[in-house]
Amino acid sequence: MAFNGNEGSFITLSEAGQLTSNHRQAIPAAIKGEFFGKEKLQQILDEDKCIGIRCYYGEGGNGDWKLVLVGADEDENDLTDGYILETGYPCPPNCGNDNELNSD
Repeated sequence: MAFNGNEGSFITLSEAGQLTSNHRQAIPAAIKGEFFGKEKLQQILDEDKCIGIRCYYGEGGNGDWKLVLVGADEDENDLTDGYILETGYPCPPNCGNDNELNSD
């Protein structure tokens, strides 16, 4: 199977809220999410052959959760010679206003 750049499905806020609530209940100490800026994401998307972004789950040296983002091509390969993004802003503390995605 090859990627075509249209992968993923949009869901409702209610569905998303249920998924994030399940995560918060299952792993209360885990971060709720992570913010990455538009400019950094766009740099990955603008790479030659990039048709999307793959997210990897990682763990820092002190046990903190991390997301690692990398571009991917239509053959499902990571573009490891390009930008690899980490060091997003974790929630908490960078959560913004309470909503269905970050609060019960």
